[in-house]
Amino acid sequence: MDTPSSSGAGPGGRLLHLHRSGGSSFRRRMRPGGGGGSEAGTPLGGVSYVSTPIPDDDAFDAGADKYLLAKTYFDCREYRRAAHVLRGHVGRKAVFLRCYALYMAGEKRKDEETIELEGSLGKSNVVNQELVALERELSTYRRTGAIDSFGLYLYGIVLRDKGCEGLARTVLVESVNSYPWNWCAWLEIQSLCTTSDILNNLNLKNHWMKDFFIASAHLELKMHEEALKRYERLMGVFRCSDYIQAQIATVQYSMRELDDADMIFEELLRTDPFRVDSMDIYSNLLYAKESLTALSFLAHRVFLTDKYRPESCCIIANYYSLKGQHEKSVLYFQRALKLNRKYLSAWTLMGHEYVELKNTPAAIDAYRRAVDINPRDYRAWYGLGQIYEMMGMPFYALYYFRKSSHLQPNDARLWIAMAQCYESDPLQMIEEAIKCYERAANSNDTEGIALHQLAKLHSMLGQSEEAAFYYKKDVERMEVEERQGQNFVEALLFLAKHCKSIGRYEEAEHYCTRLLDYTGPEKETAKSMLQGIKREQSGFPSMDIDHFAL
Repeated sequence: MDTPSSSGAGPGGRLLHLHRSGGSSFRRRMRPGGGGGSEAGTPLGGVSYVSTPIPDDDAFDAGADKYLLAKTYFDCREYRRAAHVLRGHVGRKAVFLRCYALYMAGEKRKDEETIELEGSLGKSNVVNQELVALERELSTYRRTGAIDSFGLYLYGIVLRDKGCEGLARTVLVESVNSYPWNWCAWLEIQSLCTTSDILNNLNLKNHWMKDFFIASAHLELKMHEEALKRYERLMGVFRCSDYIQAQIATVQYSMRELDDADMIFEELLRTDPFRVDSMDIYSNLLYAKESLTALSFLAHRVFLTDKYRPESCCIIANYYSLKGQHEKSVLYFQRALKLNRKYLSAWTLMGHEYVELKNTPAAIDAYRRAVDINPRDYRAWYGLGQIYEMMGMPFYALYYFRKSSHLQPNDARLWIAMAQCYESDPLQMIEEAIKCYERAANSNDTEGIALHQLAKLHSMLGQSEEAAFYYKKDVERMEVEERQGQNFVEALLFLAKHCKSIGRYEEAEHYCTRLLDYTGPEKETAKSMLQGIKREQSGFPSMDIDHFAL
Protein backbone atom coordinates (compact mmCIF):
# COMPACT_ATOMS: atom_id res chain seq x y z
CA MET A 1 0.00 0.00 0.00
CA ASP A 2 1.35 3.40 -0.94
CA THR A 3 2.41 5.85 1.73
CA PRO A 4 3.81 9.30 1.26
CA SER A 5 7.38 8.91 0.14
CA SER A 6 10.09 11.48 0.04
CA SER A 7 11.08 10.25 -3.38
CA GLY A 8 7.83 11.34 -5.04
CA ALA A 9 7.60 14.96 -6.14
CA GLY A 10 6.45 17.37 -8.79
CA PRO A 11 7.05 20.89 -9.99
CA GLY A 12 6.77 22.39 -6.57
CA GLY A 13 6.43 19.02 -4.82
CA ARG A 14 8.31 19.50 -1.57
CA LEU A 15 10.15 17.16 0.76
CA LEU A 16 10.42 18.04 4.44
CA HIS A 17 13.90 18.51 5.80
CA LEU A 18 14.83 20.42 8.94
CA HIS A 19 18.17 21.99 9.57
CA ARG A 20 20.25 22.06 12.70
CA SER A 21 17.63 23.62 14.81
CA GLY A 22 14.54 23.05 12.63
CA GLY A 23 12.20 23.07 8.75
CA SER A 24 12.55 23.15 5.14
CA SER A 25 11.50 21.76 1.80
CA PHE A 26 12.56 21.42 -1.78
CA ARG A 27 11.30 20.60 -5.23
CA ARG A 28 11.64 17.72 -7.65
CA ARG A 29 9.97 16.72 -10.89
CA MET A 30 7.25 14.13 -11.00
CA ARG A 31 7.25 11.63 -13.82
CA PRO A 32 4.11 12.18 -15.85
CA GLY A 33 1.87 9.20 -16.06
CA GLY A 34 2.90 7.94 -12.61
CA GLY A 35 0.99 8.36 -9.42
CA GLY A 36 0.18 5.58 -7.03
CA GLY A 37 -1.65 2.30 -7.20
CA SER A 38 -4.45 1.41 -9.52
CA GLU A 39 -6.86 0.12 -6.89
CA ALA A 40 -8.81 1.78 -4.14
CA GLY A 41 -7.51 0.86 -0.72
CA THR A 42 -8.35 1.63 2.90
CA PRO A 43 -5.93 0.77 5.72
CA LEU A 44 -7.20 -1.10 8.72
CA GLY A 45 -7.36 1.13 11.77
CA GLY A 46 -10.93 1.40 12.96
CA VAL A 47 -11.54 4.63 11.00
CA SER A 48 -14.06 4.95 8.18
CA TYR A 49 -12.46 6.49 5.08
CA VAL A 50 -13.77 7.27 1.62
CA SER A 51 -12.50 4.94 -1.10
CA THR A 52 -9.83 6.09 -3.53
CA PRO A 53 -11.20 7.06 -6.96
CA ILE A 54 -9.63 5.27 -9.91
CA PRO A 55 -8.84 7.74 -12.71
CA ASP A 56 -9.91 6.93 -16.23
CA ASP A 57 -6.97 5.81 -18.34
CA ASP A 58 -7.38 7.44 -21.73
CA ALA A 59 -3.69 7.37 -22.65
CA PHE A 60 -4.05 4.55 -25.12
CA ASP A 61 -7.50 5.25 -26.49
CA ALA A 62 -5.99 7.17 -29.38
CA GLY A 63 -2.54 8.33 -30.32
CA ALA A 64 -0.82 5.95 -27.94
CA ASP A 65 2.42 6.05 -29.93
CA LYS A 66 2.49 9.85 -29.84
CA TYR A 67 1.91 9.85 -26.11
CA LEU A 68 4.78 7.43 -25.48
CA LEU A 69 7.06 9.43 -27.78
CA ALA A 70 6.19 12.65 -25.93
CA LYS A 71 6.81 10.97 -22.59
CA THR A 72 10.21 9.81 -23.80
CA TYR A 73 11.10 13.34 -24.90
CA PHE A 74 9.94 14.60 -21.51
CA ASP A 75 12.14 12.10 -19.66
CA CYS A 76 15.07 13.33 -21.77
CA ARG A 77 14.28 16.93 -20.67
CA GLU A 78 13.31 17.93 -24.23
CA TYR A 79 10.16 19.60 -23.01
CA ARG A 80 9.18 21.63 -26.07
CA ARG A 81 9.54 18.60 -28.33
CA ALA A 82 7.25 16.69 -25.98
CA ALA A 83 4.65 19.47 -26.08
CA HIS A 84 4.91 19.74 -29.86
CA VAL A 85 4.26 16.02 -30.37
CA LEU A 86 1.00 16.24 -28.40
CA ARG A 87 -0.44 19.33 -30.08
CA GLY A 88 -4.08 18.73 -30.99
CA HIS A 89 -4.53 15.76 -28.65
CA VAL A 90 -7.50 16.17 -26.29
CA GLY A 91 -7.15 13.14 -24.01
CA ARG A 92 -6.80 14.15 -20.37
CA LYS A 93 -3.40 12.53 -19.91
CA ALA A 94 -2.17 13.99 -23.18
CA VAL A 95 -3.38 17.45 -22.12
CA PHE A 96 -1.65 17.12 -18.77
CA LEU A 97 1.64 15.94 -20.27
CA ARG A 98 1.63 18.68 -22.91
CA CYS A 99 0.86 21.45 -20.41
CA TYR A 100 3.30 20.02 -17.90
CA ALA A 101 6.01 19.93 -20.57
CA LEU A 102 5.34 23.59 -21.40
CA TYR A 103 5.52 24.48 -17.72
CA MET A 104 8.85 22.68 -17.33
CA ALA A 105 10.17 24.33 -20.49
CA GLY A 106 9.34 27.70 -18.97
CA GLU A 107 11.03 26.72 -15.68
CA LYS A 108 14.12 25.53 -17.54
CA ARG A 109 14.35 28.81 -19.45
CA LYS A 110 13.81 30.77 -16.23
CA ASP A 111 16.73 28.97 -14.57
CA GLU A 112 18.92 29.60 -17.61
CA GLU A 113 18.13 33.33 -17.59
CA THR A 114 18.77 33.51 -13.85
CA ILE A 115 22.23 32.00 -14.32
CA GLU A 116 22.94 34.29 -17.27
CA LEU A 117 21.94 37.38 -15.29
CA GLU A 118 23.08 36.61 -11.74
CA GLY A 119 25.09 33.38 -11.63
CA SER A 120 24.13 29.94 -10.36
CA LEU A 121 23.22 31.20 -6.88
CA GLY A 122 22.05 34.62 -7.99
CA LYS A 123 18.76 36.30 -7.28
CA SER A 124 16.67 37.70 -10.11
CA ASN A 125 13.09 38.61 -10.98
CA VAL A 126 12.87 36.28 -13.98
CA VAL A 127 9.47 34.58 -14.32
CA ASN A 128 8.16 31.59 -16.20
CA GLN A 129 6.90 33.00 -19.52
CA GLU A 130 4.45 30.11 -20.03
CA LEU A 131 2.30 30.88 -16.98
CA VAL A 132 -0.20 33.23 -18.64
CA ALA A 133 -1.02 30.89 -21.54
CA LEU A 134 -1.16 27.87 -19.25
CA GLU A 135 -3.52 29.58 -16.83
CA ARG A 136 -5.85 30.56 -19.66
CA GLU A 137 -5.91 27.04 -21.13
CA LEU A 138 -6.18 25.12 -17.86
CA SER A 139 -8.93 27.39 -16.51
CA THR A 140 -10.94 26.65 -19.66
CA TYR A 141 -10.47 22.89 -19.21
CA ARG A 142 -11.54 23.20 -15.55
CA ARG A 143 -14.72 25.08 -16.45
CA THR A 144 -15.67 22.47 -19.06
CA GLY A 145 -14.71 19.52 -16.86
CA ALA A 146 -12.13 18.28 -19.40
CA ILE A 147 -9.33 18.02 -16.85
CA ASP A 148 -8.18 15.24 -14.52
CA SER A 149 -6.67 15.40 -11.03
CA PHE A 150 -3.14 15.82 -12.38
CA GLY A 151 -4.26 18.66 -14.62
CA LEU A 152 -5.83 20.31 -11.58
CA TYR A 153 -2.57 19.83 -9.72
CA LEU A 154 -0.65 21.58 -12.48
CA TYR A 155 -3.26 24.36 -12.61
CA GLY A 156 -2.79 24.86 -8.86
CA ILE A 157 0.99 25.15 -9.37
CA VAL A 158 0.50 27.76 -12.09
CA LEU A 159 -1.87 29.78 -9.88
CA ARG A 160 0.58 29.59 -7.00
CA ASP A 161 3.41 30.86 -9.18
CA LYS A 162 1.20 33.77 -10.27
CA GLY A 163 0.43 34.67 -6.64
CA CYS A 164 -3.24 33.57 -6.64
CA GLU A 165 -2.90 31.57 -3.42
CA GLY A 166 -6.57 31.35 -2.46
CA LEU A 167 -7.69 29.95 -5.82
CA ALA A 168 -4.59 27.73 -5.92
CA ARG A 169 -5.63 26.13 -2.61
CA THR A 170 -9.17 25.55 -3.92
CA VAL A 171 -7.94 23.90 -7.12
CA LEU A 172 -5.37 21.75 -5.31
CA VAL A 173 -8.04 20.57 -2.85
CA GLU A 174 -10.15 19.54 -5.86
CA SER A 175 -7.12 17.63 -7.15
CA VAL A 176 -6.52 15.62 -3.97
CA ASN A 177 -10.22 14.98 -3.47
CA SER A 178 -10.30 13.58 -7.00
CA TYR A 179 -7.10 11.51 -6.62
CA PRO A 180 -5.69 11.46 -3.04
CA TRP A 181 -2.49 9.54 -3.83
CA ASN A 182 -0.67 12.47 -5.42
CA TRP A 183 1.53 13.46 -2.45
CA CYS A 184 3.00 16.39 -4.40
CA ALA A 185 -0.42 18.05 -4.46
CA TRP A 186 -0.78 17.60 -0.71
CA LEU A 187 2.61 19.24 -0.15
CA GLU A 188 1.62 22.18 -2.34
CA ILE A 189 -1.51 22.66 -0.23
CA GLN A 190 0.69 22.50 2.86
CA SER A 191 2.95 25.26 1.53
CA LEU A 192 -0.15 27.46 1.10
CA CYS A 193 -1.46 26.80 4.62
CA THR A 194 0.40 29.49 6.53
CA THR A 195 -1.91 29.41 9.57
CA SER A 196 -3.86 26.77 11.46
CA ASP A 197 -7.12 28.56 10.55
CA ILE A 198 -6.45 28.10 6.83
CA LEU A 199 -5.62 24.44 7.46
CA ASN A 200 -8.77 23.79 9.46
CA ASN A 201 -11.01 25.40 6.81
CA LEU A 202 -9.89 23.15 3.94
CA ASN A 203 -12.75 21.16 2.43
CA LEU A 204 -10.98 17.78 2.31
CA LYS A 205 -12.56 14.37 2.00
CA ASN A 206 -11.82 11.92 4.81
CA HIS A 207 -9.34 9.76 2.92
CA TRP A 208 -6.48 8.14 4.84
CA MET A 209 -3.98 10.30 2.93
CA LYS A 210 -5.54 13.28 4.68
CA ASP A 211 -4.09 11.96 7.98
CA PHE A 212 -0.58 12.02 6.53
CA PHE A 213 -1.17 15.54 5.23
CA ILE A 214 -2.56 16.92 8.50
CA ALA A 215 0.37 15.45 10.46
CA SER A 216 2.89 16.94 8.03
CA ALA A 217 1.12 20.32 8.05
CA HIS A 218 1.13 20.38 11.86
CA LEU A 219 4.87 19.76 11.79
CA GLU A 220 5.40 22.60 9.32
CA LEU A 221 3.23 24.93 11.45
CA LYS A 222 5.30 24.03 14.54
CA MET A 223 2.30 22.33 16.18
CA HIS A 224 4.57 19.59 17.44
CA GLU A 225 2.35 17.92 20.02
CA GLU A 226 -0.49 17.52 17.51
CA ALA A 227 1.89 16.25 14.82
CA LEU A 228 3.41 13.66 17.15
CA LYS A 229 -0.01 12.34 18.18
CA ARG A 230 -1.11 11.93 14.56
CA TYR A 231 2.11 10.21 13.49
CA GLU A 232 1.95 7.82 16.44
CA ARG A 233 -1.65 6.99 15.49
CA LEU A 234 -0.59 6.40 11.87
CA MET A 235 2.26 4.20 13.08
CA GLY A 236 -0.36 1.90 14.58
CA VAL A 237 -1.73 1.33 11.07
CA PHE A 238 1.42 1.48 8.93
CA ARG A 239 3.66 -0.40 11.34
CA CYS A 240 6.61 -0.85 8.99
CA SER A 241 6.72 2.68 7.54
CA ASP A 242 10.21 4.20 7.59
CA TYR A 243 8.67 7.48 6.47
CA ILE A 244 6.51 7.75 9.61
CA GLN A 245 9.44 6.81 11.84
CA ALA A 246 11.56 9.52 10.23
CA GLN A 247 8.78 12.06 10.72
CA ILE A 248 8.40 11.11 14.39
CA ALA A 249 12.15 11.57 14.83
CA THR A 250 11.90 14.95 13.11
CA VAL A 251 9.10 16.06 15.44
CA GLN A 252 11.08 14.95 18.50
CA TYR A 253 14.13 16.79 17.21
CA SER A 254 12.03 19.93 16.76
CA MET A 255 10.83 19.52 20.35
CA ARG A 256 14.48 19.31 21.49
CA GLU A 257 14.07 15.67 22.56
CA LEU A 258 17.43 14.88 21.00
CA ASP A 259 18.14 11.52 22.61
CA ASP A 260 14.78 10.02 21.61
CA ALA A 261 15.15 11.30 18.05
CA ASP A 262 18.74 9.99 17.92
CA MET A 263 17.58 6.46 18.77
CA ILE A 264 15.00 6.46 15.96
CA PHE A 265 17.47 7.75 13.36
CA GLU A 266 20.02 5.11 14.41
CA GLU A 267 17.39 2.41 14.00
CA LEU A 268 16.46 3.75 10.55
CA LEU A 269 20.09 3.54 9.47
CA ARG A 270 20.39 0.00 10.82
CA THR A 271 17.40 -1.18 8.79
CA ASP A 272 18.24 0.93 5.71
CA PRO A 273 22.01 1.66 5.67
CA PHE A 274 21.92 3.42 2.28
CA ARG A 275 19.16 5.84 3.24
CA VAL A 276 19.75 9.54 2.47
CA ASP A 277 16.21 10.92 2.96
CA SER A 278 15.90 12.78 6.30
CA MET A 279 19.55 12.16 7.11
CA ASP A 280 20.28 15.88 6.82
CA ILE A 281 17.99 16.32 9.82
CA TYR A 282 19.93 13.61 11.62
CA SER A 283 23.14 15.48 10.85
CA ASN A 284 21.65 18.63 12.40
CA LEU A 285 20.82 16.61 15.51
CA LEU A 286 24.37 15.24 15.72
CA TYR A 287 25.69 18.77 15.24
CA ALA A 288 23.52 20.01 18.13
CA LYS A 289 24.84 17.17 20.33
CA GLU A 290 28.41 17.87 19.12
CA SER A 291 28.79 14.18 18.22
CA LEU A 292 31.72 14.59 15.85
CA THR A 293 32.47 10.86 15.51
CA ALA A 294 28.89 9.92 14.62
CA LEU A 295 28.59 12.88 12.23
CA SER A 296 31.86 11.91 10.56
CA PHE A 297 30.57 8.35 10.07
CA LEU A 298 27.28 9.63 8.62
CA ALA A 299 29.06 12.05 6.25
CA HIS A 300 31.33 9.27 4.99
CA ARG A 301 28.37 6.94 4.47
CA VAL A 302 26.25 9.37 2.43
CA PHE A 303 29.31 10.42 0.42
CA LEU A 304 29.77 6.81 -0.69
CA THR A 305 26.01 6.32 -1.25
CA ASP A 306 25.20 9.43 -3.32
CA LYS A 307 27.53 12.39 -2.96
CA TYR A 308 25.58 14.59 -5.40
CA ARG A 309 22.35 14.65 -3.41
CA PRO A 310 21.65 18.05 -1.80
CA GLU A 311 21.14 16.29 1.54
CA SER A 312 24.56 14.62 1.26
CA CYS A 313 26.23 17.97 0.64
CA CYS A 314 24.42 19.45 3.63
CA ILE A 315 25.55 16.60 5.88
CA ILE A 316 29.17 17.00 4.79
CA ALA A 317 28.91 20.76 5.33
CA ASN A 318 27.65 20.18 8.88
CA TYR A 319 30.63 17.90 9.52
CA TYR A 320 33.13 20.55 8.41
CA SER A 321 31.30 23.21 10.40
CA LEU A 322 31.52 21.14 13.60
CA LYS A 323 35.25 20.76 12.95
CA GLY A 324 35.54 24.54 12.67
CA GLN A 325 36.43 24.46 8.95
CA HIS A 326 33.84 27.05 7.95
CA GLU A 327 35.24 27.79 4.47
CA LYS A 328 34.83 24.12 3.48
CA SER A 329 31.39 24.09 5.04
CA VAL A 330 30.31 27.06 2.89
CA LEU A 331 31.69 25.29 -0.17
CA TYR A 332 29.46 22.25 0.40
CA PHE A 333 26.39 24.34 1.19
CA GLN A 334 26.95 26.16 -2.10
CA ARG A 335 27.22 22.79 -3.85
CA ALA A 336 23.88 21.74 -2.30
CA LEU A 337 22.28 24.95 -3.56
CA LYS A 338 23.62 24.43 -7.07
CA LEU A 339 21.86 21.07 -7.02
CA ASN A 340 18.68 22.59 -5.58
CA ARG A 341 18.27 26.36 -5.36
CA LYS A 342 15.15 25.96 -3.21
CA TYR A 343 16.91 23.96 -0.48
CA LEU A 344 15.89 26.07 2.51
CA SER A 345 18.10 24.38 5.08
CA ALA A 346 21.25 25.06 3.06
CA TRP A 347 20.52 28.80 2.78
CA THR A 348 19.93 29.14 6.52
CA LEU A 349 22.93 27.09 7.59
CA MET A 350 25.18 28.84 5.09
CA GLY A 351 24.10 32.10 6.74
CA HIS A 352 25.33 30.68 10.07
CA GLU A 353 28.68 29.85 8.47
CA TYR A 354 29.07 33.35 7.06
CA VAL A 355 28.43 34.71 10.56
CA GLU A 356 31.31 32.56 11.82
CA LEU A 357 33.49 33.92 9.01
CA LYS A 358 32.49 37.52 9.90
CA ASN A 359 31.09 37.96 6.37
CA THR A 360 28.05 39.99 7.38
CA PRO A 361 26.72 40.97 3.90
CA ALA A 362 26.83 37.35 2.69
CA ALA A 363 25.11 36.15 5.87
CA ILE A 364 22.29 38.69 5.46
CA ASP A 365 21.82 37.67 1.83
CA ALA A 366 21.67 33.97 2.73
CA TYR A 367 19.12 34.53 5.50
CA ARG A 368 16.97 36.73 3.25
CA ARG A 369 17.02 34.08 0.53
CA ALA A 370 15.82 31.57 3.14
CA VAL A 371 12.83 33.70 4.22
CA ASP A 372 12.00 34.38 0.56
CA ILE A 373 11.66 30.62 0.07
CA ASN A 374 9.75 30.05 3.31
CA PRO A 375 8.63 33.06 5.37
CA ARG A 376 7.90 30.67 8.25
CA ASP A 377 11.55 29.73 8.70
CA TYR A 378 12.05 31.21 12.17
CA ARG A 379 15.76 30.34 12.23
CA ALA A 380 16.48 32.63 9.31
CA TRP A 381 14.59 35.48 11.03
CA TYR A 382 16.55 34.75 14.19
CA GLY A 383 19.81 34.80 12.22
CA LEU A 384 18.95 38.21 10.80
CA GLY A 385 18.25 39.45 14.32
CA GLN A 386 21.65 38.25 15.49
CA ILE A 387 23.39 39.94 12.56
CA TYR A 388 21.78 43.31 13.21
CA GLU A 389 22.47 43.01 16.93
CA MET A 390 26.15 42.42 16.12
CA MET A 391 26.07 45.50 13.89
CA GLY A 392 24.80 47.63 16.78
CA MET A 393 21.31 48.13 15.31
CA PRO A 394 19.06 46.90 18.17
CA PHE A 395 15.73 48.12 16.78
CA TYR A 396 16.27 46.18 13.53
CA ALA A 397 17.37 43.19 15.62
CA LEU A 398 14.22 43.37 17.75
CA TYR A 399 12.03 43.37 14.63
CA TYR A 400 13.57 40.11 13.44
CA PHE A 401 13.62 38.53 16.91
CA ARG A 402 9.90 39.28 17.24
CA LYS A 403 9.24 37.62 13.87
CA SER A 404 11.11 34.50 14.95
CA SER A 405 9.45 34.28 18.40
CA HIS A 406 6.01 34.74 16.80
CA LEU A 407 6.67 31.73 14.57
CA GLN A 408 8.20 29.63 17.37
CA PRO A 409 6.72 30.93 20.64
CA ASN A 410 7.85 27.96 22.73
CA ASP A 411 11.57 28.26 21.97
CA ALA A 412 13.31 29.77 25.01
CA ARG A 413 16.41 30.72 22.99
CA LEU A 414 14.45 33.23 20.93
CA TRP A 415 13.00 34.97 24.00
CA ILE A 416 16.43 35.08 25.62
CA ALA A 417 17.91 36.69 22.49
CA MET A 418 15.17 39.33 22.52
CA ALA A 419 15.65 39.96 26.25
CA GLN A 420 19.40 40.43 25.81
CA CYS A 421 18.67 42.93 23.05
CA TYR A 422 16.35 44.91 25.36
CA GLU A 423 19.01 44.68 28.06
CA SER A 424 21.81 46.05 25.85
CA ASP A 425 23.39 49.46 26.52
CA PRO A 426 21.66 51.36 23.67
CA LEU A 427 18.18 50.37 24.93
CA GLN A 428 18.31 49.51 28.65
CA MET A 429 14.62 48.52 28.57
CA ILE A 430 14.82 46.38 31.70
CA GLU A 431 11.08 45.85 32.21
CA GLU A 432 10.70 44.53 28.65
CA ALA A 433 13.74 42.32 29.14
CA ILE A 434 12.16 40.86 32.30
CA LYS A 435 8.97 40.00 30.37
CA CYS A 436 11.01 38.17 27.71
CA TYR A 437 13.04 36.25 30.30
CA GLU A 438 9.77 35.22 32.00
CA ARG A 439 8.52 33.80 28.68
CA ALA A 440 11.82 31.97 28.29
CA ALA A 441 11.63 30.54 31.81
CA ASN A 442 8.14 29.19 31.00
CA SER A 443 9.36 27.68 27.71
CA ASN A 444 11.67 24.95 29.02
CA ASP A 445 14.89 26.96 29.20
CA THR A 446 17.25 23.99 29.47
CA GLU A 447 20.34 26.17 29.93
CA GLY A 448 18.85 28.07 32.87
CA ILE A 449 19.84 31.48 31.50
CA ALA A 450 16.42 33.02 32.05
CA LEU A 451 16.13 32.28 35.78
CA HIS A 452 19.58 33.68 36.55
CA GLN A 453 19.00 36.82 34.50
CA LEU A 454 15.58 37.39 36.06
CA ALA A 455 17.18 37.24 39.50
CA LYS A 456 19.94 39.66 38.51
CA LEU A 457 17.57 42.18 36.91
CA HIS A 458 15.15 42.18 39.85
CA SER A 459 18.12 42.66 42.17
CA MET A 460 19.31 45.56 40.01
CA LEU A 461 15.86 47.18 40.33
CA GLY A 462 15.94 46.74 44.12
CA GLN A 463 13.19 44.12 44.10
CA SER A 464 14.79 41.78 46.64
CA GLU A 465 11.84 39.43 47.17
CA GLU A 466 11.45 38.76 43.43
CA ALA A 467 15.21 38.35 43.04
CA ALA A 468 15.34 35.86 45.93
CA PHE A 469 12.47 33.89 44.40
CA TYR A 470 14.30 33.43 41.09
CA TYR A 471 17.69 32.81 42.72
CA LYS A 472 16.11 30.05 44.82
CA LYS A 473 14.53 28.44 41.74
CA ASP A 474 17.87 28.69 39.96
CA VAL A 475 19.68 26.99 42.87
CA GLU A 476 17.11 24.16 42.86
CA ARG A 477 17.56 23.70 39.11
CA MET A 478 21.35 23.60 39.36
CA GLU A 479 21.19 21.09 42.22
CA VAL A 480 19.01 18.76 40.14
CA GLU A 481 21.36 19.09 37.18
CA GLU A 482 24.44 18.87 39.44
CA ARG A 483 25.85 22.13 38.11
CA GLN A 484 27.71 24.18 40.68
CA GLY A 485 29.64 26.95 38.95
CA GLN A 486 29.95 30.67 39.53
CA ASN A 487 26.21 31.26 39.07
CA PHE A 488 25.53 28.80 41.90
CA VAL A 489 27.90 30.65 44.23
CA GLU A 490 26.39 34.00 43.27
CA ALA A 491 22.88 32.73 44.02
CA LEU A 492 23.88 31.32 47.42
CA LEU A 493 25.56 34.58 48.40
CA PHE A 494 22.54 36.68 47.46
CA LEU A 495 20.15 34.36 49.30
CA ALA A 496 22.36 34.42 52.39
CA LYS A 497 22.41 38.23 52.44
CA HIS A 498 18.70 38.49 51.73
CA CYS A 499 17.69 36.04 54.46
CA LYS A 500 19.94 37.77 56.98
CA SER A 501 18.49 41.19 56.10
CA ILE A 502 14.92 40.05 56.79
CA GLY A 503 15.81 38.15 59.97
CA ARG A 504 15.59 34.59 58.65
CA TYR A 505 18.84 33.64 60.34
CA GLU A 506 18.54 29.86 60.04
CA GLU A 507 18.19 30.04 56.24
CA ALA A 508 20.98 32.60 56.05
CA GLU A 509 23.23 30.34 58.12
CA HIS A 510 22.37 27.40 55.84
CA TYR A 511 23.41 29.29 52.69
CA CYS A 512 26.58 30.64 54.36
CA THR A 513 27.58 27.14 55.47
CA ARG A 514 27.24 25.91 51.89
CA LEU A 515 29.43 28.76 50.68
CA LEU A 516 32.26 27.55 52.94
CA ASP A 517 32.77 24.64 50.52
CA TYR A 518 34.00 27.05 47.82
CA THR A 519 37.18 29.07 47.45
CA GLY A 520 37.37 32.75 46.66
CA PRO A 521 36.12 35.96 48.24
CA GLU A 522 32.61 34.53 48.68
CA LYS A 523 33.99 32.08 51.29
CA GLU A 524 35.45 34.90 53.36
CA THR A 525 32.21 36.85 53.04
CA ALA A 526 30.26 33.80 54.26
CA LYS A 527 32.57 33.43 57.30
CA SER A 528 32.07 37.08 58.18
CA MET A 529 28.29 36.76 57.79
CA LEU A 530 28.19 33.67 60.03
CA GLN A 531 30.03 35.54 62.74
CA GLY A 532 27.64 38.45 62.37
CA ILE A 533 24.61 36.15 62.56
CA LYS A 534 25.91 34.55 65.78
CA ARG A 535 26.56 37.96 67.32
CA GLU A 536 23.09 39.18 66.39
CA GLN A 537 21.47 36.00 67.71
CA SER A 538 23.29 36.15 71.05
CA GLY A 539 24.41 39.76 71.37
CA PHE A 540 21.16 41.68 71.82
CA PRO A 541 20.63 40.76 75.50
CA SER A 542 24.24 41.51 76.43
CA MET A 543 24.08 44.80 74.56
CA ASP A 544 21.03 45.71 76.65
CA ILE A 545 22.81 44.79 79.91
CA ASP A 546 25.86 46.83 78.96
CA HIS A 547 23.59 49.73 78.11
CA PHE A 548 21.85 49.65 81.50
CA ALA A 549 25.19 49.14 83.28
CA LEU A 550 26.38 52.36 81.72
